[in-house]
Amino acid sequence: MVLGGGRLQLEDGTAPEGPKRRRIAGRRRRVAQRTIAVLPTLFTLGNLLAGFGAVFAASRPADVALPFGWSPITFASLLVFLGMVFDGLDGRIARLTRSTSDLGEQLDSMADMVSFGVAPAFIVVQAVRVQTPFLAESPELDTLFDRFGLAVALAFVACAGLRLARFNVEMNTTNESSTPDDEVDPDDFEGQATADDADEEDADDEVRHHLAFRGLPSPGAAGAVASLALLHQHFLHGADGGAASVGVTSGAALVLMGATLLCAVAMVSRLRYVHLLNRYVRGRAPFGVLAGAVVVGLLLSVWPQFTVAGAFVAYAVSGPAGVVRRWFGKPERP
Repeated sequence: MVLGGGRLQLEDGTAPEGPKRRRIAGRRRRVAQRTIAVLPTLFTLGNLLAGFGAVFAASRPADVALPFGWSPITFASLLVFLGMVFDGLDGRIARLTRSTSDLGEQLDSMADMVSFGVAPAFIVVQAVRVQTPFLAESPELDTLFDRFGLAVALAFVACAGLRLARFNVEMNTTNESSTPDDEVDPDDFEGQATADDADEEDADDEVRHHLAFRGLPSPGAAGAVASLALLHQHFLHGADGGAASVGVTSGAALVLMGATLLCAVAMVSRLRYVHLLNRYVRGRAPFGVLAGAVVVGLLLSVWPQFTVAGAFVAYAVSGPAGVVRRWFGKPERP
C-alpha cells in the first residue's frame, strides 16, 4: 500500500474500494491516535492536578494562615472550580485541533474521577470535621455524625465512578450503533407508541445530540458540593470574620451532607439534565437566557457565595423538577 496524491493506493497503483479501503483508513486512524495530543492533554492534566490540589488544600489544618485570610476548604473548593474550567476546555481544544483520541478520553475520565469524585467527597468530610469513625477507640471520635459523614462521602465517590463509567459506555454505544433513518421500518412501531415512550425517545435524541445528559453530570455534582462547602465556610467564620454560632454551623454541616448524598443519587439516576453550553451558549438562545445570565453576573458581584451555591443547586434540582413539570403538564390519554 502506498500513498498517491494524498490518496490510498495498492501496489498495482489502483485505489482500494469498499470494506478494504475502510479497513486501511481505520488502521491509519488507530496509528495516529497512539500519539499524544500535547495541548488537550495539558488541559486534562491541569484538571487532574487541580483535583489533587483540592485534596491537598483540604487536608491542611483549619487554622493555617493562608492568603486573603481564606480557609483551606475555600481554596480546595476553588480548585474544584478550576478543574471544571480545564475540563471544559480540553475537549473543546481537542475538537478544534482535530486531535481527539481514545487515550485522551480515558485520561479525561480518570481526571474527572479525581477532581469531581474524590476531591468533593474529601472536602465534605474535612468541612464538617469528620473524626475517625469505625476505627477510633474513643466514643468522642466515633459518633453517629462521623459515621454518617463518612458514609455520605463514600457514596459520592462510588456514584461518581459509576456515573463516569456509564457515560463512557453510553457514548461508545451511541457512536457504534447509530442506524440510518432509511433502515428503520415505521411499521415496526405502529400502534405501540405511548406518551412515556415519546418522552423517552425525546430524551434519547437529546442525549445523542449532546443537548442533555442522563443523570447529573459529575462536574455539576462536584460544583454543587464545592459551592455549598464555600457557603459552609462563610457561615462558619461569619460575614464579619468572626466565629458563627454552633447551631448555625451544625445546621450548615447537615445541609452540606444531605445535599452531597442527594447529588450522589442524582448522578446515577436517569433524570434528564440540560447540557447548558451546547443548548444555550454555542447556538441561539431565548432572550430570557441572556437576561438571566446578566442577573447572575450582577448577583455574583454582591453575594458571590450565595449566588454560586444557588446556581449549582438550581441545576442539580432541575432534573427532578423537569420530571414533575412533565408529569403535571402531560395531557390525559383518552
